[in-house]
Amino acid sequence: MKNFYCFCISLFLTQITFGQVSVSPNPFEIDESITITVNLNSNATDCNGLNNPSKVYAHLGLGTDGNEYGTSVVGNWGQDDGIGEMTNNGNGIWSITLTPNTYFSLTPQQEQVVTKMGMVFRNADGTQELKATGCSNFIFDVGTFQVTLTSPSQDSTTILNQNQDFEITASNIGGNANYVLKANGTIINTQNNIASYSYTDSNIVTNKNYELEVSLNGSTITKRFNVLIDPGNQIAVMPTNYQDGITYLNDSEAVLVLYATAKDFVYVAGSFNNYQPTSAYAMKKDPTRNNKFWITLTGLTPGQIETYQYWVVDKTPLANSPSVVKTADPYSTLVLSPFDDPGIPSNSYPNIPAYPQGQEREVTVLQTGQTPYNWQVTDFEKPKKEDLVIYEVLIRDFDLNRNFQDLINRIDYFKNLNINAIELMPVMEFEGNESWGYNTAFHMALDKFYGTEDKFKEFVDVCHQNGIAVILDVALNHAFGRNPMVRMWMDDPDGDGWGGPSAENPYFNQVATHSYSVGSDFDHSNPRTKDYTKRVVKHWIEEFHIDGFRWDLTKGFTQNCSPNDEGCTNSTQPDRVAVLKEYADYSWSLDDTHYVIFEHLGSAAEERQWADYRLDEGKGIMLWGKMTDPYAVLARGYATDPNGVNNGAGGNLTGVGSESRGFAANRLVGYAESHDEERVLYDVLTHGNTNGQNTQTLENRTKRMSSVGAALFTVPGPKMIWHFGELGMENSIFTCNNGTVNEPGGGNGDCKLDTKPQPQWAQNWPNDVNRNGIYNTWSRLINLKINEPVFEGTYSIETQNSNLKQRISVSDANLPNTSLNSVIVLINFDVTAQSIVPNFTSTGTWYDLMDETGASTINVSNVSAPISVPAGEFRIFGNTNSTLNTTDFSYNETFKLYPNPVNTSFSINTAISNLEIYDITGKLVKAYQGSFIKNSEFNISNLKNGIYIVKAKNNSGSQTTTKLVKI
Repeated sequence: MKNFYCFCISLFLTQITFGQVSVSPNPFEIDESITITVNLNSNATDCNGLNNPSKVYAHLGLGTDGNEYGTSVVGNWGQDDGIGEMTNNGNGIWSITLTPNTYFSLTPQQEQVVTKMGMVFRNADGTQELKATGCSNFIFDVGTFQVTLTSPSQDSTTILNQNQDFEITASNIGGNANYVLKANGTIINTQNNIASYSYTDSNIVTNKNYELEVSLNGSTITKRFNVLIDPGNQIAVMPTNYQDGITYLNDSEAVLVLYATAKDFVYVAGSFNNYQPTSAYAMKKDPTRNNKFWITLTGLTPGQIETYQYWVVDKTPLANSPSVVKTADPYSTLVLSPFDDPGIPSNSYPNIPAYPQGQEREVTVLQTGQTPYNWQVTDFEKPKKEDLVIYEVLIRDFDLNRNFQDLINRIDYFKNLNINAIELMPVMEFEGNESWGYNTAFHMALDKFYGTEDKFKEFVDVCHQNGIAVILDVALNHAFGRNPMVRMWMDDPDGDGWGGPSAENPYFNQVATHSYSVGSDFDHSNPRTKDYTKRVVKHWIEEFHIDGFRWDLTKGFTQNCSPNDEGCTNSTQPDRVAVLKEYADYSWSLDDTHYVIFEHLGSAAEERQWADYRLDEGKGIMLWGKMTDPYAVLARGYATDPNGVNNGAGGNLTGVGSESRGFAANRLVGYAESHDEERVLYDVLTHGNTNGQNTQTLENRTKRMSSVGAALFTVPGPKMIWHFGELGMENSIFTCNNGTVNEPGGGNGDCKLDTKPQPQWAQNWPNDVNRNGIYNTWSRLINLKINEPVFEGTYSIETQNSNLKQRISVSDANLPNTSLNSVIVLINFDVTAQSIVPNFTSTGTWYDLMDETGASTINVSNVSAPISVPAGEFRIFGNTNSTLNTTDFSYNETFKLYPNPVNTSFSINTAISNLEIYDITGKLVKAYQGSFIKNSEFNISNLKNGIYIVKAKNNSGSQTTTKLVKI
């Protein structure tokens, strides 16, 4: 089972005899002209084959015995670009002539190691391919000099008892050669001028890494293999405070703990033993702790980066399971990857630790004596659930550098939009570098493509300084094949080191127990999986001060269904309800105000059990509330979907609020867009109504997106936006890397996961008058939602004659009539101007809440008198002016800081609710939230000397600024 994620071609090849493909001459040298011929008249293959193609392409690779495509590959799969195009000789015969070393642009060093050529053939667009029987690729030897390792097998690991002998045999073709055998880098045997080699290494007492170097006429072929010595029983009970993974005892000692049930022994191989562990690095087994293995590492250098792997051994493995697995720590907080690290830019992760040469797959980083991050905000007060406006971000597609620093640099962009929470799509170590992140392999490790741990902590800290919570999207329904807990108990029938869970895997189901399978499916009924999940939760809350989790694909947290039973998956499952409550309880035990959000998108009956959970304690779980299709239909200018673009939806918006689903208030995160749905404005741009107002023009579609915001943010309860909806992003979710759009069913893949273009910055959208109009409108609406108490009240959503005319009423009878306690929102999604009956709650003066000056009013004498609203626009009225329109202190006394200039701390001369300190570049450097009485003291001893701007806000929301000099 192969496990290269996202659009990669599985190129692990098996040597067989081929009737369809021939190479002339054969054998051939690396610098010799050869002709590859394919006979399409002989389709003895289990694969699709090529059916009368107009063109045939050869996708060719050179490599070694272990990876025939590992040195160089020529061909661009699916591209009709002439690279690898073959000549049509007629009668189904195609050929290509080339000289390998020039065709592949090999260096002299590469020429020396190449021993195999891999081949697969395709039509022009890659929708058809030709492989050998069994769907393996075609392989041919390169060079007349070839070596066969008879015993043991290439790249194998043999398990021996102490003092056991080990026999090595090999042979070569091409003439008599010289053989040199090395063990752990030292020559132990030499035999010259022979074609058949045999040697017995006797009385072996230590682990050995062997290299058999065979040389002929200046060429050398190396075969590698290993021996592990069974260390025997090493039983010892470990202290109870040791945790799975790494426990740092002090600056020179660390304990490693691994759960490895059904395994016989485990070695720790690392930089501290040059990846050649002796018996001193055999882990002890604690029979009282579920057979956990553990070891204490001593003599470590404080602050020095070390790396390690576990070599996990099962002497009697299940059929098709490996006896030895080399793997990183399941609880790694930083891993190095030979697959991904070379593609990580230095500006994102400066001085990335070097991957240890000669190893394979991920290794774990261990470092004692680390300097802890200096948090500026240690008592962040999260926004109330009812005030949440969450901004969902995929860092990869947010800005040019695709890293945490990009987010830090845009903090003013977030703050000026007035959002108060940022939700990041998964940032845990995933397979590949450019990904949505749901193919997670290590749930406790930060993916290095986005930056360092300290840089991520700085991002969280800066968000908290600006009153913005940070929420992580976590994919704990599944893990992908690089995950150590998959690999330690896996089926691997082809022996390539990748596979799915075996029958004895304690963490994963072999077959998903729900209908939305992806990766390897966690068994959340298993205590070990629960322990692991809680440890992941604890890590991100305590180490990174994360304010909440959005739990991905919560429908998968049941053991009751099957992959093909969607009815079961979508019905209420008591085990799923119980285990997700258990995880919520654990989160709240660590952080009493932690946000818990489920992406369930299921039945209200099941979701209500979470939404109402522990409500008497002010808790309850929030649920994602998808409303993409209704908002898109209305934005397009239709009352109902006329052509199936939005799944036949109508423009009924009542489902965006908690009460419509029978939830407790403020438990539904309503949204018009998310990472998983088509862009609203793409639907408008491609299928918008043009019979009247042309909804597809830039001016009109951006106005309509402003109205989408009015119909979203004014409804009480938490809301979410997907990045750049506030600038009218209209690139389809199915936009490909090259800018084309491949919608589902097009035959070329849907490009949904592709890296997206970033016109928002390249084309300076924030300064475009139409796109900026959405941003400013949404900013005002969000500000009203968060800061005006009325938007925590009750609401109704009504239509008048048609879904195109929407009326939203928000009120709070507990607020005095002298304050803003009633709001009426009128939205016209039609393509012509419409009159909408406002049904004001009282006569008298009503204020246009979008006017920040407070000057725009209407005098209401008839509460039912219709108000004309232009096509695609909205109006929002309040019974009084908004308090947000007052910008200055109205205190009798002037706000002052003393002393000023200041050395270490200053005080204030009047009561305030918030105080923020900015440097002269406008960067927020300190923030204080709470209730501060007159003469409260603020310590700024850690700030550099210089001039700062202090902004203060009183309990009424009024604010003022003054200068502060730090000396």
